[in-house]
Amino acid sequence: MKKLFVGGLSFQTTEDVLADAFAKAGTVVSAVIIKDRMTQRSKGFGFVEMETEKEAQAAIAMWNGQELDGRRVAVNEARPLEKRF
Repeated sequence: MKKLFVGGLSFQTTEDVLADAFAKAGTVVSAVIIKDRMTQRSKGFGFVEMETEKEAQAAIAMWNGQELDGRRVAVNEARPLEKRF
């Protein structure tokens, strides 16, 4: 499985919309939009996990720089979370 970072999302984009969009490139294992803990409002980015590396690359090619819900999104491979000190 390969996790992708999706930035520049509309605050109205739902996890279902995100999953449906990326399903055009292959099998979506999970789609999560990161939300503010207090307000539960979208922070404008999320993560999509694709079944295979090939599907992940297809999703990047299909969606990076394209419009989703009226916003141009940036899609790339997710980097591991760096420890904060």
